[in-house]
Amino acid sequence: MWLNIAFVGLKVLMIIVVAGIVVRVAKMLIRKTFSVRIKGPLKYNERRQQTMSKLLENVVTYAVYFMAIIAVLSAFTIDITGLIAGAGVLGLAVGFGAQNLVKDVITGFFIIFEDQFSVGDYVRIGQAEGTVEEIGLRTTKVKGFTGELFIFPNGNVTDVVNFSIHNSIAVVDVNISYESDIARVERLIQEFLVDLPEKYEQIIKPPELLGVQNITTTEIIMRITAETLPMQHFAVSRGIRRDLKEYLDQKGVEIPYPRMVMVQRSPEESNPSVIAKK
Repeated sequence: MWLNIAFVGLKVLMIIVVAGIVVRVAKMLIRKTFSVRIKGPLKYNERRQQTMSKLLENVVTYAVYFMAIIAVLSAFTIDITGLIAGAGVLGLAVGFGAQNLVKDVITGFFIIFEDQFSVGDYVRIGQAEGTVEEIGLRTTKVKGFTGELFIFPNGNVTDVVNFSIHNSIAVVDVNISYESDIARVERLIQEFLVDLPEKYEQIIKPPELLGVQNITTTEIIMRITAETLPMQHFAVSRGIRRDLKEYLDQKGVEIPYPRMVMVQRSPEESNPSVIAKK
């Protein structure tokens, strides 16, 4: 009896160890394969390849551990045929009650198949905004800019804004005072924009000065736009604002600042009868 128990225990231990090794080796091969595909001459979509790599790793893990569980049950001489048949009936019953789970899996499949978003994309899902960390068949994980992790059941992913597919637009508003010569300021800004593509490699096209965007009670607002690589518009906008401020300071262009106008009346002007005579 003790020999049989030891043999069964050793067999179970070997199954678990082999399953762990198979999972690790399979994940390593999947990552290596997709890494070679990304760097290959066919120029596969890197976003899609990373997503498919994560998905395949999850599928392989589930499949190997499921087979390991079956093997462990066989080691204990449990009738697997009846168990699988019963599991099928139980799964059908659970399927009717787990409609949300089925919905999550189907939605996750279509998210990956249609390439709506991929791992590494910057997206907005509902009120959450951040970088996609992982896409599974049931859930999607999004990491926010400040470090929080949002986990969405795929069935709840309805409205998605993907910022990483197309190029971004950097928008920079420049405020100048009323006393400034608009024509001169426009000429200076045009001269400043000429050298920007050489300084910022994220800029795709030469920046453009759109002109006067708005006129308020205290300032004139001029707008600059620049097309950048996806999600690079934040850094480019900050850099342009800093460089443009220094450039305009060197050229003597005055920025607006709050002013107070005080009107002092003489005693005669404050008298209504005197004002009427005038």
